[in-house]
Amino acid sequence: MAKKFPLHPKHPERICWGCDKYCPTDSLACGNGSGRTMHPAEMLGDDWYTYGDWDLESAEEAKKPEDSSS
Repeated sequence: MAKKFPLHPKHPERICWGCDKYCPTDSLACGNGSGRTMHPAEMLGDDWYTYGDWDLESAEEAKKPEDSSS
C-alpha cells in the first residue's frame, strides 16, 4: 500500500517526492540519475490539489477531523 500523500508538508524542500520512498534530498534512493522531484505545492501553490485530477481524496475529506465518538 502506498503512503498517504501529504497536501501541505511542513518542509517539502527537504524531501524528494518522485516515488513512495520520500527520500531526504541528500540520499536519493531511486538511482535514476535525476535530481529531486518537487512537491506540487512548491510548483503550483498551496491550493495545488484543487485543480486537476490528482487521484487524492477531496480537500473537504482531508480537512474533516477524525470521528472520535467511539
